Amino acid sequence: MGSWKNHVRAQLLQRDHEEKRPFVGVFTSLSQLEERLEIRKQIFEDIHTSVEPGGAEGGSIDLQLQLRESEHLAEKLSQAVSDLTAVLYMKEAELQYWQSRVSQYRQEALALAKRNHNLKAAFLEHEFTIECQSKELAALRLEQSGLKEGLQQAHADAERLLQRWVEEKKEGADRLNKYNDIQERWQHLAKQLKKRFQREGMKEVAPAMMSSLNGIKPTKATQTTHDAQPQQKSAVPLGS
Repeated sequence: MGSWKNHVRAQLLQRDHEEKRPFVGVFTSLSQLEERLEIRKQIFEDIHTSVEPGGAEGGSIDLQLQLRESEHLAEKLSQAVSDLTAVLYMKEAELQYWQSRVSQYRQEALALAKRNHNLKAAFLEHEFTIECQSKELAALRLEQSGLKEGLQQAHADAERLLQRWVEEKKEGADRLNKYNDIQERWQHLAKQLKKRFQREGMKEVAPAMMSSLNGIKPTKATQTTHDAQPQQKSAVPLGS
């Protein structure tokens, strides 16, 4: 879309360079001569209207024409000088305005440079802080990993200790139950013998038999069971 526009623009510039620029000076001179001719015509008409026919010679007319032309050129130059002076004042005011703007922009540039320096310093400080915090975070994560491993090991040790304690209490309860079973068997046997003696009417033999039974020394297993009885009885409440 823009390629053909660029091509047309380039062709127009080339045409101006080849056809228009060589004749710029000619056109300028022609316009100046036309303007001078118009001025001469106007001045000549003014002279002819102000001078009676036959009252002036050709030389005086030429002098008056040159004088009027010089006056016109002087007025034109004076106007040009006045215009240039006004333009100069405007340019000076514009120059002062742009100088003030340049000074303002310079101050703003200095302020921005100072702010940029402060921001860079703050950025470096924050970067250093982030780096230190990253190192601390890595150390804390490593420490947390070690604590987790230690906690898992402690849980495992607690589970093993609890399992051992339960097994020991279970063994103690089993021993106590066995002892209670033996005691119940002995008591049941003694009751059966007593009932048997009472049922057969052997009143005289029964005291002797009971005394003999009471006088029997317990065996080694029975004595061990009697010795362990207080400790096993204390184990039942702990298991419960």
